[in-house]
Amino acid sequence: MKVRDIALARSGDKGNRATLSVIAYQLADYPRLEQSLTAERVQAHYAGLVRGPIRRYALAHLGALHFVMDEALAGGVTRSLALDAHGKTLSSAVLELNLDQDASTLAVKT
Repeated sequence: MKVRDIALARSGDKGNRATLSVIAYQLADYPRLEQSLTAERVQAHYAGLVRGPIRRYALAHLGALHFVMDEALAGGVTRSLALDAHGKTLSSAVLELNLDQDASTLAVKT
């Protein structure tokens, strides 16, 4: 089962920091997201893209997890030479994460 099967994701950016929220479609699925999407697992999933720490904030009453990712945008929108340095595209990647897979196999290829 992938994250996209039970949740949606939204992301944004400010400078060289990206934010990512994963929101369960049904509150009953939130505990599975909370257990599977640790800060460490998300860090492994974005290896090579996010160079700084990732912090996770649990918002159980909303059925959501919020991640703050430092050094995530190659210096930020106005400094990066990347074609798309916006944090808004990062939400698509988390939706592909397999909830049943070991974190050691989740690193995004760069």
